[in-house]
Parts: sequence; structure tokens; C-alpha cells
Amino acid sequence: MAEQGRPDLAAMLGGLMRRLMNAETPVLAEHGLTMWGYVVLSALDDGPVRTQAALAKAIGADKTRIIGTLDTLQEDGLITREPDPKDRRVRLLGITEAGRASRRSAQARIQEQEERLLGQLPAADRKTFLKAARVLSEARWP
Repeated sequence: MAEQGRPDLAAMLGGLMRRLMNAETPVLAEHGLTMWGYVVLSALDDGPVRTQAALAKAIGADKTRIIGTLDTLQEDGLITREPDPKDRRVRLLGITEAGRASRRSAQARIQEQEERLLGQLPAADRKTFLKAARVLSEARWP
């Protein structure tokens, strides 16, 4: 049963997300990345996403939406795109060492900033919040 009188999740988290994104944007810019570029590098660094279609699905984007981002990342030497030898219509994606270093450096700076925010929570609440955020971010819904 829903808790009476609590704000909707979107109302509570929307402002927090805007503030987090506003804090991340200059960090990403220092690394020559956009938010979408960072999302793409993170997906490629974290898992076996191999095709543009699989990447788009993994990050919740239309595959045509990410083409410009992929072009920029490739031009900057952060990713590779090679034709699939089994199907030349398909492009196989890879993250370069420079891409991995850029993503991880940006992530470290972002998480340094997040520590100041998370530091406002008692340790037990912080652990619970991070666990709940991970579970909800990976949940299939609706």
C-alpha cells in the first residue's frame, strides 16, 4: 500500500536528478564528453555490448539517436566501430584504452562530487539508499 502523503517518486527524484546532471556536465566537459558520450562509454566499458543495436537497447536510446555520438567518440579515438565479418551491415563496437581512461577519470570525479551529497546521510542510510537505487535502476517496470 502506498504511503499516505508522500510525494511521487518523480517529484522527489526529479530535482535530485537535475542537480546531479548539472554537477556532472562540467566534469564531462573537462573530459571532452557529453552526457550521451559518457553513457555510451560506460555501457561499453561495463559489459559485452557489441553492436550499435545492442548498445541502443542497453542504454534505452533509439539506435539512430546515438549515431552522432558514436561518430564523435570514434573521431576522438575513444571507441572503435568495425564491420562484423559475419554481417557487414552490422558494426561491432569497442572501447579503446583512451576511451576507458576518459570514462574512468570522469566517473572518479563525478563520484567525488557525489560523496559530498551522500555524506549528508548516516552510513547505514547511505548503504541502504545506494542498494535501493541500484535495484530500482535495474528493475523492469512497468
